[in-house]
Amino acid sequence: MSERLESACQAALAGGEILLRWAGKIAAKEKAPSDLVTQADVESQEVIERLLLSSYPEYEFLGEEGNPDEGPSSGKPRWIVDPLDGTMNYVHGLANYSVSIGLEEEGEMVLGVVYDPLTEELFTAIKGKGAFLNGKKIQTSEVSKLNQGLIAASFGNQITREAPEVEHFLRVLEKAQGVRRMGSAALNLCYVASGRLDGYWATTTHLWDIAAGMVILTEAGGQWSGFDGEPFDPLVPHFIAASTEPLHQALTNCLHDRK
Repeated sequence: MSERLESACQAALAGGEILLRWAGKIAAKEKAPSDLVTQADVESQEVIERLLLSSYPEYEFLGEEGNPDEGPSSGKPRWIVDPLDGTMNYVHGLANYSVSIGLEEEGEMVLGVVYDPLTEELFTAIKGKGAFLNGKKIQTSEVSKLNQGLIAASFGNQITREAPEVEHFLRVLEKAQGVRRMGSAALNLCYVASGRLDGYWATTTHLWDIAAGMVILTEAGGQWSGFDGEPFDPLVPHFIAASTEPLHQALTNCLHDRK
C-alpha cells in the first residue's frame, strides 16, 4: 500500500470512528433547506484534515464543511473530503452513509478511499492500480441491458412534481429491473464498482461527494459521461455512470427519452 493511500485510509477510519461515536445522539442544523450539518460532520472533518495535513502539510485541503470552494486547485495536490456523505440517513438513524477521501493531482483524481463505518467496508483505488474492497480486487458487473440492471439515483429533496428529475426517475423505473435512491453518492459509486449496482445517475452532487468514488469506479472498469452525454467533468458533477458501455448508452437514452 502506498504511503498516501495508507494515510487516507487511516484518516477515513478515524473519521468513521467519530461518526459511530456520535450516532444516535447528534443535534442537526440546516445549512440550507434539506441540507443538514451535524457535530459529527464537523468533528469528522477536523480529525481527517489534521491527520492528512500533518503528513502532507504542503497539500491543499477541500472539505464539505465550512466555506468550500469547488473550483480548480492552485496546482498543488489537493485532498477532497466529505466527512459524512449521507447526512440525512445518519440523522435519521438509517444505514448508508460514509467517509469519502479523494486526492487530486495535476487536475486529475489519482486516489480514492470510501469507508462505511457500519459495515467496516473500505473501498480503495489508486489510478492505474485497480480498485479494492477490504484488500480484495473488485470490478463492475457485466450487465449490458437496462431491464437487467439495478440503478441508483441522486437528486435533490426540494423538487416539485413537475421537475425533470421526477420524469427521469419514472422513465428509468419503467425500464430498469429496479431503481434505488439510497443517500450516499460515494457508496453508490462503490456499489457500481463492486457489481452490487449496475448504474447510477446524479443531478445534485458536489465534487467532495464523488472525488473518491470516481477513481474507484474508473479503476473497476466503469463508464462515465456528463448528464447530457458529454465528456465527464468532475467540476460539473452531474453525470451518468454504468458498469458497461452498452448499459451506459441505454441508461443515457432512457433518461433523455431517446429511442
